[in-house]
Formats: sequence, structure tokens, C-alpha cells
Amino acid sequence: MPVLDDFDTQIIKFLEQDGRIAYSAIAATLGVSNTMIHQRINRLIESGVLTGIKPVLNEKKLGYDWGSFTGITLEKDHDSGRVIEELQKIPEVVECYYISGNYTLYIKIIAKNHEHMRKLLYEKIDSIPGIAKTDSIMELGCAFKRNIVMS
Repeated sequence: MPVLDDFDTQIIKFLEQDGRIAYSAIAATLGVSNTMIHQRINRLIESGVLTGIKPVLNEKKLGYDWGSFTGITLEKDHDSGRVIEELQKIPEVVECYYISGNYTLYIKIIAKNHEHMRKLLYEKIDSIPGIAKTDSIMELGCAFKRNIVMS
């Protein structure tokens, strides 16, 4: 597990505020060289701490007004790999987690409207071989979403 020092933490905080910030601006603020910032970010990516620097899309602005959190019960838990492969083929399935409890998998789905959500659930997801049952909770809006707070 990589150990993050104060520079790493500060660099991550700058990137979290604005992923497009110039490395030179971070370097100038921290009083270090551009090369150091490049090396640190590359090390954070190579170590897996940063999984990339990507845009954060506002799904609502793109016309996806509906969201659900859906628990999936499998007929056989050892089928999870094959089921996950099929779920990855559905672009509206934006997150997938292994969980404990009543379900094997928990997914987040986004849809344009209730009819789109119905089709996703009943025609695409429920038809994946190996899925025994789904149980959905409709999302009414995100109060907040953030990365882990780094000290």
C-alpha cells in the first residue's frame, strides 16, 4: 500500500478541485518543480491511488433524470463473473459492487425516464441468464458525493 506524504495529499486536493489544473500551477503554489508534480502524479496513477483524471458528468444535464440502486440476486453466486460481463454491456449501468447480505451484486442504473428505466430493468437486466431477482430503489437526487477526505 503506497504511503502518501503531504505533497501527494496536496496534489490530490488540487486535482479534486479542478482536474484540468495545469501542473505548473500546482508546482508554483507548492513551491516545487513541474517535474516533481509530473513524477508524483505518475506515481499515484501507477500505484493505483489515482485511477485517472476524468470528467465528472452531470447525468441530469444529459437527459438522464432517473436513477436506481438495484440489488441483484443470482441463481448461483459463482455466475457473478458472467453476469458482470453482461451488465458491462449496458451503458446505463454505471456502477456495480459485490456486496454481502441479501444480494450478490448492487448496481446503479441511470435512465432518461420511467419507461426507459422499465425497459432497462425488465428487458435488459432481468433477461440476463443467471439473475434470479432484482430489487430496485429509485434515486430522488444526490445530496453529496465525494472522495475520501484526506488528512
